[in-house]
Amino acid sequence: MDHLTALRVFREVVERNSFAAAARRLCLSPAAVSKNIGELEAHLSTRLLHRTTRRLSLTEAGQQYYTQIARILDDLDEADGALGPMQGEPTGTLRVSAPMSLTLTQLADAIPQFLCRYPQLSLDLRLDDRRVDLVKEGFDVAIRGSDKLEDSSLVARKLMSMTHVLCGAPAYFSRHGVPDSPEALRQHECVQFSLSGHARLWSFRKAGGRGDAEGGVQVDVPIDGRYKVTSSLAVREALRAGFGISLIPLIYVREDIEAGRLVTVLNEWNAVETHVYAVYPSRRYLNSKVRAFVDFLIETLG
Repeated sequence: MDHLTALRVFREVVERNSFAAAARRLCLSPAAVSKNIGELEAHLSTRLLHRTTRRLSLTEAGQQYYTQIARILDDLDEADGALGPMQGEPTGTLRVSAPMSLTLTQLADAIPQFLCRYPQLSLDLRLDDRRVDLVKEGFDVAIRGSDKLEDSSLVARKLMSMTHVLCGAPAYFSRHGVPDSPEALRQHECVQFSLSGHARLWSFRKAGGRGDAEGGVQVDVPIDGRYKVTSSLAVREALRAGFGISLIPLIYVREDIEAGRLVTVLNEWNAVETHVYAVYPSRRYLNSKVRAFVDFLIETLG
């Protein structure tokens, strides 16, 4: 048994929760993965994994062993990286998951320049607004927008913040009137980006006057519109068509507002901000292709 190979195989199986996925990631056959796990368990005289045809889980000993060997493998990768590869030319295939609207409006034009900068690097970019499981699905990096990023074992690098505005087409407001308060939105046709963390509750805050100990007033408005959609660009098209009103990131509608196709309302109220992060597995050592892409995102979005 090659002990180091067996440790790496065990780690991949645990993190991907699958023998087959670990085999694909390591370019091994499923039989070779199974053999390495079996030999490792025999070497330790301990069962590390419970496995059936439908389910895979760690034993108590397996959980403890995984925690320890993951730290050791990270240290080994960091030691190897210190010798130079981190400064080397990014090579291989980089798998990235990114939200469609943000990528099409803010990144798509710059990506060819990024690839020209690194001719030995290939990019497999999956545009999907759903939240992927980086480890299980084999992604190197994900771009995520969130009002509040949940705690996890992932590293999150903040790239930008997106201010939201409440807006609609002039034709819509001429038919339905302009809301004079957040509560008035209940009488309007509200278009919802359904994957947003605030899809069902739009929050607005107004700065308080002198002596306001609470620092302002916040109003939360429950929203249940007839049109819910998983794309911010589709929301924008509905606004352009005069269908309704929506709370949408300013970067998606700035040109429409400047051209007069859309107008903002309730401007004295501040709406939610969405923070955008580059998220990648929690490893102290970043290989050169991940580091290069994260630097590119900071350069382009930051």
